[in-house]
Amino acid sequence: MPHRHDTRLNLSAGLLSVAVALILVLLKLWALGQTGSLAVAATLADSAMDLMMSLGGLIAIAYAAKPADDDHQFGHTSAEDLAALGQSLFILISAGVIAVAAVLRLLDDTVTLPEREGLGIGIIVFSIAITLALVFWQRHVARKTGNKVVQADSLHYLGDLIPNMGAILALWASAKFELHQIDSVVALAAAAILAVGALRIGKSAWDALMDRQADPDMIAGIQAIAADFEGVHGYHDLKTRVAGSKVFVNLHIELDGGQTLDAAHAIGAALRRAIIAEYPRADVLIHKDPVGVQRHPDDDR
Repeated sequence: MPHRHDTRLNLSAGLLSVAVALILVLLKLWALGQTGSLAVAATLADSAMDLMMSLGGLIAIAYAAKPADDDHQFGHTSAEDLAALGQSLFILISAGVIAVAAVLRLLDDTVTLPEREGLGIGIIVFSIAITLALVFWQRHVARKTGNKVVQADSLHYLGDLIPNMGAILALWASAKFELHQIDSVVALAAAAILAVGALRIGKSAWDALMDRQADPDMIAGIQAIAADFEGVHGYHDLKTRVAGSKVFVNLHIELDGGQTLDAAHAIGAALRRAIIAEYPRADVLIHKDPVGVQRHPDDDR
């Protein structure tokens, strides 16, 4: 079955992401002990956050494969947003710790400076190589399945290449020119990148938990589909909300009140299929009203 095949592909991407992140955490932890480099510490923190996010993504993928149940009749996708809020808080704290350590090192000339820079560079180069291999597989899976969690994880790992390359620069400058301050400067830059990413993740999760509407382009697309759909004489009260990777859509359409219930149902069902075909993440509920019906005074909306 195609659905099961997609689920297996998504799970393979999630499991590989967790495995790569775990390997990088262990390697960079060892490299930090060998070099004492704050730039390496920054990439270690980033890899640790990758591990958390990859685990969250894997859980989200597994949850997405579960059908709604009696206790969660709209599914379980909001768990993605709750996990993202926790992850963003952890990222902000880690970025703050790295930034403070970098500033203290810049102000203290007696602090121990990076050692065995060549070893650290080798570890970072290896981490870049396996990260690129992971991104290649994630992009392949995302093209096949359209899974947004896998796509987001892929973009996140691409962003990780920046602090990794910065760490290489810092270690190289320290070994070649004894420009030890670059280590702390790169760590500060990496901390800033982490903080910006954390705020972006946190805002997205917060918006979803607060039932923020869907992207304006998606809303305009749904309106265009409804406006031109055969048998639909008008529409109103289009409402959307985002929960994790799913978008819930409520729409009232106006139909010929003289046609049979079967005919009205067929138009509504066909419109629902058309919207889902264009936006596969959508969960669509359509209410049918006769053309020209007057709203009851007791109805607020």
